[in-house]
Amino acid sequence: MKAVTWQGKRDVRVEEVPDPKIQEPTDAVIRVTSTGLCGSDLHLYEVLTPFMTPGDILGHEPMGIVEEVGPEVPDLKPGDRVVVPFQIACGHCYMCDTGLPTQCETTQVTGEGMGAALFGYTRLYGAVPGGQAEYLRVPQAQYGPIKVPQGPPDDRFVYLSDVLPTAWQAVAYAGVPQGGTVAVLGLGPIGDMACRVAQVKGAGRVFGVDLVPERLRRARERGVETYDLRSFDSEKELVAAIRDETGGRGPDAVIDAVGTEAHGSAIAKLVQQGAAIMPRKIGGPMAERLSVDRLAALYTAIDLVRRGGTLSLVGVYGGMADPMPMLTLFDKQIQMRMGQANVRRWSDDILTYLTDEDPLGVQDFATHRVPLADAPHAYEMFQKKRDGAVKVLMRP
Repeated sequence: MKAVTWQGKRDVRVEEVPDPKIQEPTDAVIRVTSTGLCGSDLHLYEVLTPFMTPGDILGHEPMGIVEEVGPEVPDLKPGDRVVVPFQIACGHCYMCDTGLPTQCETTQVTGEGMGAALFGYTRLYGAVPGGQAEYLRVPQAQYGPIKVPQGPPDDRFVYLSDVLPTAWQAVAYAGVPQGGTVAVLGLGPIGDMACRVAQVKGAGRVFGVDLVPERLRRARERGVETYDLRSFDSEKELVAAIRDETGGRGPDAVIDAVGTEAHGSAIAKLVQQGAAIMPRKIGGPMAERLSVDRLAALYTAIDLVRRGGTLSLVGVYGGMADPMPMLTLFDKQIQMRMGQANVRRWSDDILTYLTDEDPLGVQDFATHRVPLADAPHAYEMFQKKRDGAVKVLMRP
């Protein structure tokens, strides 16, 4: 089969690889019909290269048709249409039972000290072959895949793999009161969808911050009060502008949908780039012990949120030596919640919104739909934010 493979920093290729097979009785194999390109994939493309191995198959946002199931997968059969969550979880351990499948005790990557295994996402999360491919082996298929109706186009459901539950959890963790205020930093796919979820869940005002015109326009057209970071001389001016709209206090909650590759933070950027170009035997251990994130977005969120408010971190962070302004966090009595989205915890609730009325606008959420063969171009376009690329779907 053909699959998108990682070969080095900013080097992905579509190559011929062996077809996946059933290996465990709880496996399934699906024929992929749509697969997304995620902002998290760009971290592998640029920053997290010390944890990658040439030939790794990328991607964690697939859906498709079941081709084959193992004997211990009772609720799936060939021909079923499914969306595959980005994390791999068993559904019956203590962590899954408490609504935290991203911490699944059956699939935890204990050798790396990490949580549940993820599709297509570095050795830290199991180096499981990903879904930017023609076919995908799905471990723990007795729990993970979400069956969806035949008929509607893939765009209606494919975002259940990651975008929708990640945005949904971001808003849930933000704890925005009914009629309250929330600011979303970063209007890429997750930030954009988080704005939409906040609106349908009853937020009174939603502020969105970015510096890419296409992203700002998309959010503004859906009623988000947008702020172009390029219009301010500093983050302090941005914070003051939004505070002026919230009684001088700041929003009730701030969602950081940017993460480790924030605009600015020049020194941290140099450290990240240095680790990425070192030989893997050196860069990997260095990144594990001394890695830092570009924290401009997080510092802005801490400054912006009102006293007693909540920060919800949904952008991926990977630093082990990040400096944190603990005095400010403590003095402002800020609550922080974060983590990978627990897809199956939220998926049933989200499905009720994927109706013909389409309140979340999933039907036209993608800006680009390309063949899998165009993956190298799609990665470059998305990473450089060219051609209005906000969300890219690939079709094998």
